[in-house]
Amino acid sequence: MIARLQALLRWLFMQIEALFNRAFGDQLNPFYHLGSIAFFLFWIVAGSGLYLYAFFDTSVVGAYSSVDALTHKQWFAGGVLRSIHRYASDAMVVVMMIHMVRYFAFNRMRGFRSFSWITGVALIWLVYTSGVNGYMLPWDKLSQFVIDASFEWLGQLPGFDALIRNVLYPTSINDRFFSLLVFIHIGVPLLLLLVMWVHVQRVPKARMQPPRLIGFSVVFMLLVAALVQPVLSQGGAADLGTAVTSLKFDWFYLGGLPLLYHWSPERVWLLTGAVTALLVVIPWLPLQRRGSRRDFQLEIHPGPSHAVARTGETILEAGLRAGVALRYECRNGGCGVCMCTVLNGSIDHGAYQPSVLTQQMRDAGKALMCCATPRSDLEIEVEALDSDGASSIRSYIGQVSSLERLADDVMRLRISISGGRRIDFAAGQYINIVFEDGQRRAFSFANAPQDNEQIELHVRLIPGGLFTTRVFTTMKVGDTLNFEGPFGRFTLREGPKPILFVAGATGFAPIKSIVEEAFRRGVQRPMHLYWGVRERKDLYMLDLAERWAREYANFAVTPVLSEDHSADWQGRRGLVHEAMLTDHPDLSGYEIYVCGSVRMVETAVPAFIAQGVSEDACLSDAFLPSKESANRS
Repeated sequence: MIARLQALLRWLFMQIEALFNRAFGDQLNPFYHLGSIAFFLFWIVAGSGLYLYAFFDTSVVGAYSSVDALTHKQWFAGGVLRSIHRYASDAMVVVMMIHMVRYFAFNRMRGFRSFSWITGVALIWLVYTSGVNGYMLPWDKLSQFVIDASFEWLGQLPGFDALIRNVLYPTSINDRFFSLLVFIHIGVPLLLLLVMWVHVQRVPKARMQPPRLIGFSVVFMLLVAALVQPVLSQGGAADLGTAVTSLKFDWFYLGGLPLLYHWSPERVWLLTGAVTALLVVIPWLPLQRRGSRRDFQLEIHPGPSHAVARTGETILEAGLRAGVALRYECRNGGCGVCMCTVLNGSIDHGAYQPSVLTQQMRDAGKALMCCATPRSDLEIEVEALDSDGASSIRSYIGQVSSLERLADDVMRLRISISGGRRIDFAAGQYINIVFEDGQRRAFSFANAPQDNEQIELHVRLIPGGLFTTRVFTTMKVGDTLNFEGPFGRFTLREGPKPILFVAGATGFAPIKSIVEEAFRRGVQRPMHLYWGVRERKDLYMLDLAERWAREYANFAVTPVLSEDHSADWQGRRGLVHEAMLTDHPDLSGYEIYVCGSVRMVETAVPAFIAQGVSEDACLSDAFLPSKESANRS
């Protein structure tokens, strides 16, 4: 029953959040900032309350008249702030309720999170206590009703029965009693602030302030509500000798009080206790046998950095808790900033927006750290930060130094880094070209690491590709490019096994970098490159590979054409991975490097594993389509 309810609520939240993402963007989606919005509203309530308190007369006789003067004689300040104080309090209740329901829907209240859940339950009651108490202070008819109902209810508790006698007669309310109400209205929010601080202690790097634009929007909406529908005292000053008959009600805070007129106070207490008990025990429902719980080891590249993930803890939470400064934004699977690549191990992807992490990206090993929870020990690749907070992934400004067309749809792009700087990288890694709007396009280094005075990229024209179209049409020598890197672990490993390279189209670029680095190191292991393309003209640097084969006895190259049926081609035909499998029916003694399109990699790697190569000896780098976050167009 609980699981079905959670699934329904989760689906509903995902639909609403997707709608808000389209309307406001993931960075300004209020559903991703509910906790920080609640904190922000608290400070609005506290700030406006301090101003109101400065003009408030804490005596029975002067309370109503001081509030009335605030509302009417200085409506431009006191009147507006009184309304903002009220509406911000209501908004805080709504935001906290949505926040709690959302955490229930996404099952984020179990295990180590139960602490935050239980403190959240305490926060709800503290907010209600403070809010209901606030309605007692203006000393109007609504205050009279709230005091009558609340004290009658509290009077059912042992030792509190004397409270009801304080509101039986007009003479029962004195200045001392009223000062006590004011003290409660100051003391409870201070306790509330303390519990709010405790509440977020187990949330790594919890944000307590929303984005500035959301904050401005909240203030603007509260101001509009205050001007359009100002809060006013109701029915004149309180008179304990006259019964209250009609009121405009605040259902956010006072919705439970009418029950006292339909049920007995005892039944209302029973309901309150039952609801509270249910909220407290929800993290342990349904009752199940205690299964095996274990921590999972995380190895995070580049670095590598290490972290330990508790049962049910996301990769992002575990990394942040361990002090790894990972990149993230929404923390709710809506922005894609915390994208990582799972190199080894299994995960539960969790709930996320499908537009951010497509099935194709999942198949390529991508995951969102803010949603994914480990099911085993993991090895992942991320864009991480140094322990001092400086990015280990550097940003650069470069200039186009040359453009050379290697084939009809392949351009060799060389980039010089401004200021004569050089970029340190490992053969097989890649960089991200960064656009002005923050979009990124990934391209592998085609030059060897020791030859890093310039960066060499092989850019293949993709129809409709944002960057590749520019390279082939408008780009010219001297143009400025922003990029960041290096990224990737598709790099040459040490070991004794013979190496098989499988490249598809411009997947030759990182292979070129790796092979040239291997030659420089003096690697003597046999290396055989299988290069698959559609037509003969797509083998844009075959002469270089054939020169390697002539100059190095341990290197061989086999080009494979998949769609060229011309009679003058005497070489291999078909799919490149099938050609390699034909030549090497037993791959158990080889190390394999596969680079090309996602489709090629997804087809080739399982076939290689089925033919004997171990998973840790089969490295792959898949080029994603241009619409994905890390792509090669």
